[in-house]
Amino acid sequence: MPPEVVEILSADELRRTLNRMASQIVERSGDLSKLVLLGIYTRGVPLAEMLARQIEVFEQIEIPVGSLDITFYRDDLDQIDLRTPEKTDIPFDLSDKTVVLVDDVIFKGRTIRAALNAVNEYGRPEVIRLAVLVDRGHREVPIHPDFTGKTLPTSKEEKIKVYLQDLDGRDAVELVRRHEG
Repeated sequence: MPPEVVEILSADELRRTLNRMASQIVERSGDLSKLVLLGIYTRGVPLAEMLARQIEVFEQIEIPVGSLDITFYRDDLDQIDLRTPEKTDIPFDLSDKTVVLVDDVIFKGRTIRAALNAVNEYGRPEVIRLAVLVDRGHREVPIHPDFTGKTLPTSKEEKIKVYLQDLDGRDAVELVRRHEG
């Protein structure tokens, strides 16, 4: 039996969600000259770029964006699909900055824990915040996003698929339910 796929966010809903998140980041960040966004590979990177573009539209200020690969900081490499690590690119000093980590989905929290460890290699930010497109629950570590696009309680067997134009040719978020049988 094929999996059931339910659209959670359409392209328009995704755009509106990112606009809202960008507004919330601006409101909470105070001095925007200290704000930087760090996207976590893979889909966190284009999401960070999209948020930065929207902040620029709102505030007429360019927000620096970096990318963070957390592969070698993970504590569960034996339990996840291996992939070729990407290049971390942080072309600015993180010291005394407001860093917003950006990722597509938060589940157990282990990716974010690894990202926090990785950030420590690149400086000491004044504050680190977390922006995620979808929070699906089931945390194994005490990490909670500061900015959430959509909270969607799921079962552990369900999957969230985020599609972004730059990587996938379309924008959407889908819930995938596998049927036993």
